[in-house]
Amino acid sequence: MMSLHGANGAVEHGGGADGASLPDHAVWIDLNDPTAEEAAQVERKTGIRIPSRAALSEVESSSRLRRNRDGLSLSTPMVTFDRSDFSLKPLGFLLTADHLVTVRFHEMRAFAAVRKRVDDGDGDGSTSTRMFLLVVEELVDNLADLLEEMSGDLDSLSTRIFDFDAGARPGARKGDTTAPKRRDLALRRLLRSVGRHGKSLAKVRASLLGLGRIIAFAKSECQQGLGEGDLPRFDTLAGDIASIDEFETRLSETVQFLLDATLGLINIEQNNAFRILTVVSVVGVPPTLVASIYGMNFKHMPELDWAYGYPYGLALIVISAIAPLLYFRKRGWL
Repeated sequence: MMSLHGANGAVEHGGGADGASLPDHAVWIDLNDPTAEEAAQVERKTGIRIPSRAALSEVESSSRLRRNRDGLSLSTPMVTFDRSDFSLKPLGFLLTADHLVTVRFHEMRAFAAVRKRVDDGDGDGSTSTRMFLLVVEELVDNLADLLEEMSGDLDSLSTRIFDFDAGARPGARKGDTTAPKRRDLALRRLLRSVGRHGKSLAKVRASLLGLGRIIAFAKSECQQGLGEGDLPRFDTLAGDIASIDEFETRLSETVQFLLDATLGLINIEQNNAFRILTVVSVVGVPPTLVASIYGMNFKHMPELDWAYGYPYGLALIVISAIAPLLYFRKRGWL
């Protein structure tokens, strides 16, 4: 789909195969998963070569940030902002003195917000550079909002992890015990949740890193042609990205801390299981020893002729089993 935005604030959609159908006043041309016909149409009208998705996905810095004959070609991976399908997809900016062409492959509310801001007179999109700044500002705001949501999610996750005994079973109180299988499933869910947050933060970090490089490169390349109010906006954007990056770093450290805590809980559960097995094995040793002694086939065994020998042997077996349990309980091992 093609979206055109002119300096007068009008928004038009579509476009045919004829390049003349693109109006001359269009400053911003937004291509969302463009077809070959739409890309060719824009190329004929603006003279800007539209890169393919594969070209925008290149990881080399020289491929993502470069000056062409007509202007700047900039690209970065950008998160989808869809928590149900959180992934990175390429986003491209083609910036010339007269036009800004954005190439993307997924819906982003930042672009709709920019169009609304310009239509409402809340943003100056009179030049391609200012339109570029509006788009990047909105993307940075969206990333900040996303990190704030993740911060709230991590706070809730932290409560679940450190109140695990209370939260392992619905309605249970802290200190209550649950079935080992249920506790195991709860720990698995916590571990998966921590992992998902870690992956999401890594993708946000990649987006922030890409935008930071784009702003620094565009500022250095466009500095001679910037308007009086444009240069401070570049500096403000760079500062915002740096502060958000610091916030993301703290969230990543929180994720690592929660991961360590979750693994610690898993180790505790494993140790408890091994402790129970150890106690059971130790408790079974004395009765086995007693039964082995009285199971020997010697001819002269005093207890064989004793009327109370059998009850005595059973009692001795029971006592030898209970004594270690009482000892372990007294020491706090049970």
